[in-house]
Amino acid sequence: MSNEKGLLIVISGPSGVGKGTVIKEIIDDPDLALSYSVSMTTREKRAGEEEGVNYYYVSREQFEQTRDEGGLLEWTEFVGNYYGTPLAEVERIRKEGRNVLLEIEVEGCMQVKEKVPDALTIFIVPPSVKELENRIRGRRTEAEEIVQQRLAKATRELEMTGQYRYVVCNDDVKLAADIIRVIIRHHMEREF
Repeated sequence: MSNEKGLLIVISGPSGVGKGTVIKEIIDDPDLALSYSVSMTTREKRAGEEEGVNYYYVSREQFEQTRDEGGLLEWTEFVGNYYGTPLAEVERIRKEGRNVLLEIEVEGCMQVKEKVPDALTIFIVPPSVKELENRIRGRRTEAEEIVQQRLAKATRELEMTGQYRYVVCNDDVKLAADIIRVIIRHHMEREF
């Protein structure tokens, strides 16, 4: 592995756009040298989850201290729990020459851009808002009120695409993954 510092790659997009599916297509590509950063949370550990694998589980006090000392790259509060990306973890992986992949919300990406201006930011969009609605409704897992909240949030997030370096349409998962591979490889060649 090179002695050069790895990239920090942020992938965002509205709920239902297929971020996780696209990431599954690229995460194990050996040419991309991708690593996930393990996030920190104050929520309780769920059955089957492991400390340092799924999350670093900490108290609210520990989280707030880390945040207040500048130890988080980005953070948010969701349903009464904190979630954040430990800066030391990201730096450790990057110093190993691996590329760090963060799948985070738009707000988190704006925090990352403030701290790491050269972060490679990619926003995944649906072919249309109607198609996004079909995907969310197709899950059949949420009440209508939640579907409406997700769609409203998606509309706000789609207005933020101009804040990202690249916007990739997920009309076809394999094609979207291939486009993201090309983007990452291009930036790896530029960095090294």
